[in-house]
Amino acid sequence: MVVEPGLVSRAPAKEYKVEKTWSRLDHFLAALDIGLTRSQLHRLVVQGSVLVNGHTSKPSQTIHQGDRVSVTVPAPRPLDLVPQWMPLQVVFQDEHIVVIDKPPGISVHPGPGHPDRTLVNGLLALCPDIQGIGEGVRPGIAHRLDKDTSGLMMVAKTHQAHLALSAQIKDRQVTKGYLALATGVFPDAKGQIDAPIGRDPRNRKRMAVGPGGRESRTNYQVLEKINGYTLLQIYLESGRTHQIRVHLAYQGYPLLGDPLYGKASSILNRQFLHANHLGFRHPASGQDVEFRSLPPQDLDDVLEALREKAPN
Repeated sequence: MVVEPGLVSRAPAKEYKVEKTWSRLDHFLAALDIGLTRSQLHRLVVQGSVLVNGHTSKPSQTIHQGDRVSVTVPAPRPLDLVPQWMPLQVVFQDEHIVVIDKPPGISVHPGPGHPDRTLVNGLLALCPDIQGIGEGVRPGIAHRLDKDTSGLMMVAKTHQAHLALSAQIKDRQVTKGYLALATGVFPDAKGQIDAPIGRDPRNRKRMAVGPGGRESRTNYQVLEKINGYTLLQIYLESGRTHQIRVHLAYQGYPLLGDPLYGKASSILNRQFLHANHLGFRHPASGQDVEFRSLPPQDLDDVLEALREKAPN
């Protein structure tokens, strides 16, 4: 059993006097620098653990000079997560972070249909010194990859490391590069897809480009055109759910093997997407670190098969 970290035991409540008007309560809380992420603070407000002048509140509530805001951080709750060994390739590890090369077919977090055998279970076995990983508050997981996407992921081993990495992601200071094989031949050697992404109103399992979506930008460069497909090096300026998959499908070039946004493939049983480049500042030393990953064998096999079939 793991104890959920991040929301640690503290005094029953701590009160803050508002010195100026804030348009949103959650912005005021974030400025307090009390050691919690924005998502953790948002959750406290929704749970009723943040009171404004003695009353429950909403994250978007305006607060005024002279108001009193009390914050109660609940004690950690136990999580039924057990360590489970799995073949995770460690690219780098110290007392603060671990960088892994995630294989395809592994979900990052437990959920319906996959209550265990997830990446968090594997991380608990791999890193006994990690402070904890679980539903809701996840100090370990700074960013995620889809189940069938392979490649580099950074994981924090301490709460402070998680805060630092999350801040870099929010400020778009993390380099996230992907190797992707798109269906069709791109007309341009490089470019940017700039289109907002939100939940698909017709299918809650999908994301879609449309009005009301969040700002999303995907930069691409053509590496190779192979027998009706285009191999791309992609870098993200934002990190929306399924961003690459949605943007490429929106442009008319869905990923090979993506049944959700394109169609299944007879030569690959997952989408052709691999996180091959990751760069960020080390949360403790402040030094820039950079990691690269070669595509796994199943993706290499697809490329070789397409090259062999290509006309001379």
